[in-house]
Amino acid sequence: QVQLVESGGGSVQAGGSLRLSCAASGYTATNSCMGWFRQAPGKERERVAHIVLASGSTYYANSVKGRFTISQDTAKNTFYLQMNSLKPEDTAMYYCAATTAWRCWVDPEYKYWGQGTQVTVSS
Repeated sequence: QVQLVESGGGSVQAGGSLRLSCAASGYTATNSCMGWFRQAPGKERERVAHIVLASGSTYYANSVKGRFTISQDTAKNTFYLQMNSLKPEDTAMYYCAATTAWRCWVDPEYKYWGQGTQVTVSS
């Protein structure tokens, strides 16, 4: 089992920044990808970024490309989502998730989820 705990959410004005953290514990050795997802009320869940752990390669949704950065600290088994130039439309609950599958771009492959951290961006 893998446990994920997010932190770092909060309220910020448009144009501001936040850094989300995701601490992973448990049997993490077989994880292949870590992803950050978000879901706003009334909207579908969106994978905003993922990182392939073996290679460090990253993916970003078009809606956040150039503003968000996903990274990992392997020594701490912690993953981050640096969010800059935040917009009101970034307001959502943000979740980190892990998969042991190689198809990191397939959302149902993510089996382990954190409890979420709220991000609110005001205009």
